[in-house]
Amino acid sequence: MQTLIVHAHPNPESFSAALFRLAKDTLQAQGHVLDTIDLYAEGFDPVLSRDERAAYLEAPDWLLQRFEGHIGLIRRAEHIVLVYPTWWWGPPAMLKGWLERVWLPKVTFEPARRKGERLSPNMRHVRRFTVITHGGSPWWWLKFMGDPHRRIMMRGMAMLFHPRCQKTWLQLHDMNNVTTRDREAFMARVTQALTR
Repeated sequence: MQTLIVHAHPNPESFSAALFRLAKDTLQAQGHVLDTIDLYAEGFDPVLSRDERAAYLEAPDWLLQRFEGHIGLIRRAEHIVLVYPTWWWGPPAMLKGWLERVWLPKVTFEPARRKGERLSPNMRHVRRFTVITHGGSPWWWLKFMGDPHRRIMMRGMAMLFHPRCQKTWLQLHDMNNVTTRDREAFMARVTQALTR
């Protein structure tokens, strides 16, 4: 399976970086053809400029040229894996900015044509979607909050993919207080999920 792994954490010595390496090693061992993007390592600029926003719907071809490398990887992916921490009940600004600047009209979706209609998905070639994340909040607090982060990814983002896309959400909670054993158990869970 053609797989794209996207990582977003500034520290190459972080637990997130260890999860990124684990995902690469596990999927490669399973025979996946891998593409990887490490957003912080490559110095991706997550800020959507005024000119980019103005061109977003009116002149998207200009934007497509700016990000053709990343867009090419997105267009050929059958499995997308995102690895990042959960900060303030959502993805880091780096990953959010990448989605805003690279997941463009004509690439990942077609804008709605009329008021009240929803966009049309362009990512039906994606048949697996995996999120590997970790955050400081306990699981029960996220449930109380309505788990907005998980909803954005597993409902909002996943609606761009194939209707039968297999979705996997892997999250380690209470990250600020976990033990080595907790981290090892989560890594084993990630390995098991990716092996399936």
